Amino acid sequence: MDSTKHRFFAPCPRGLEGVLEEELHRLGVPTMTKTEGGVGFSASWSTMYWVNLNTHIASRVLWEVGQSPYKTERDVYHAAYTLAWPDWFTPAQTIKVKVSARRCPLPSLDFLTLRIKDAVCDKFAKAKQGRPNVDTERPDIKLDAFLDQNTVTFYVDTSGEPLFKRGHRIGSIEAPLRENLAAGILRLAGWTANDVLLDPMCGSGTIPLEAALMARQIAPGISRNFGFERLLLHNAPLWNHLRESAQAKHVAQVPSTIYASDRDPAMVKVAQRMFQGAGVTGDVRLKQSDILDLEAPADTGVMIINPPYGVRLSRADELESFYPKLGDWLKQRFAGWRAYVLTGDARLSKLIGLTPSKRIPLFNGALECRLYEFVIVQGGARRRLTKPTQA
Repeated sequence: MDSTKHRFFAPCPRGLEGVLEEELHRLGVPTMTKTEGGVGFSASWSTMYWVNLNTHIASRVLWEVGQSPYKTERDVYHAAYTLAWPDWFTPAQTIKVKVSARRCPLPSLDFLTLRIKDAVCDKFAKAKQGRPNVDTERPDIKLDAFLDQNTVTFYVDTSGEPLFKRGHRIGSIEAPLRENLAAGILRLAGWTANDVLLDPMCGSGTIPLEAALMARQIAPGISRNFGFERLLLHNAPLWNHLRESAQAKHVAQVPSTIYASDRDPAMVKVAQRMFQGAGVTGDVRLKQSDILDLEAPADTGVMIINPPYGVRLSRADELESFYPKLGDWLKQRFAGWRAYVLTGDARLSKLIGLTPSKRIPLFNGALECRLYEFVIVQGGARRRLTKPTQA
């Protein structure tokens, strides 16, 4: 089983495809195809396990199980029916079918979803095994189909819950920044474990937590379960061996210092519980403070800011007065630092009083944003410091 190469597709937040491609290369993926919204690759079953466990950037890892041309809904049904679903899971397990498309000429994705579900259930009935039930909330098995203008591709989701769900988040606390986007921003910023990091508006602590996991070489998925564990093809001894290998790579402490703060005491408490749950409490220096009251904790470092930007939390007039103050604060107290600001508010670059050296388009969910790089120099002089290296 493990020597066989399979085709997989790893979606990610738009704008991070190149970062994901670099990460997959580091994780030992031999061949890749970067597309908009993700990276396709061919690899063994054990490599799929390893990617699910260790990726900071991918949202899921989808196993491609079939591809076929189509013209009608009936063609899609027959393409799904021909696949060996009973070899991969049992009728006692619940399923959910998700269909997405680009330039698909057929009129209804909802109807296609129903027809694919029918094909899967009919295949089980043909084998006299009973029909699996649908569970749209917590299915055992997630099936995906993607249609372009001429072709339908079928996938089994090997991840289960999205991979940005690391298993550390407390209850119903919903972060405004998903974990894999936070990790991608750290990569784009060129931050490494030897750099001082400051997140002065940390909220529930997503960015410093991802940084601590990277610095400690803690696999992001070490505290969670995966969809592939419910497949008939699952190799439990191999999976346990890979988990143990990942745990053996953990580093005892962060080489440099990670600082985090927020003015909201309730969010500071949430962040503290998050760090405790992930086992990195001692790696992040966390305190309650207004951003404009902070001093630079070191002569050089990397700052990442994800301020509220109108769409999320703050009123427009509050942000208009905040952005110039933010720029003055950076110039006066953080000469020698690189600052990265993620925002969906186009006014920031006009009002902050600094000229960005980079503008990187990213998507926070469906919201189009920009990641601005500001190289802070003494007296606001405009010169480029040492180019950051990719982690």
